[in-house]
Amino acid sequence: MENIAVVILTMNEEKNIAQAVENARRCAKEIVVIDSGSTDRTVELAEEMGAKVVARPLGGDFSAQRNFALTQTTAKWVLYMDADERMNDELIESIRTQDDRPAQYEIRRQTVAFGQRCRGVLRSSPVARLFLRESVRWVNRVHEEPLCDLKKKRLDGCIVHYTYDSWDRYLEKFNSYTTLAAERYVDRGKRCRFFMDIVIKPFFAFWKVYLLRGGFRDGRLGWIASMNHAFYVMMKYVKLYYLKRP
Repeated sequence: MENIAVVILTMNEEKNIAQAVENARRCAKEIVVIDSGSTDRTVELAEEMGAKVVARPLGGDFSAQRNFALTQTTAKWVLYMDADERMNDELIESIRTQDDRPAQYEIRRQTVAFGQRCRGVLRSSPVARLFLRESVRWVNRVHEEPLCDLKKKRLDGCIVHYTYDSWDRYLEKFNSYTTLAAERYVDRGKRCRFFMDIVIKPFFAFWKVYLLRGGFRDGRLGWIASMNHAFYVMMKYVKLYYLKRP
């Protein structure tokens, strides 16, 4: 497979961006970085590595950012990567050897959080990331999803996702994502049922991820992550409740 552009969305990723671009170069000649207002050296480092950098405010809409990226390249194929993700050797070889027949490609992910490889609650499901550029568009402001009618195929290898390495960063994203989720509910006209959404749902959310999704397999981190997931569910409804109050 040739004629691929790798798209990376960034915001203050100076710690990751150079390695991300270097990794992407192993399967693509064109790297497009869509930066949403970094105040560190992200842009400088990306340009030094030869990436095309385009500035665009995020505005709380991740789908719009990904859709905008499609207009910044003429490549036949587009591969979406995050700055804290790396393709392993097997995945890179799998991409290189694919033919150009129309399809969308899923990729398995492995999660490393706080220095620990996760097998339970923080493990990632396979994600669709490689598309014919003209076949895909993204929906949802947060936890965005691609819409593509082409047949799904699975690539060999995996993406290693080096996610949270500090609780400050975790809580920063936690606050942002719960706010965006509440605002999305408002846009949809959803109302908060205090007892059901703030009391009952978080309780079941904990046991769902701790038991059914295997949070217990990750030991202490699995317990903490499962508790935080329950808190996430509660807080998005708490924020909805106060947004909808007169």
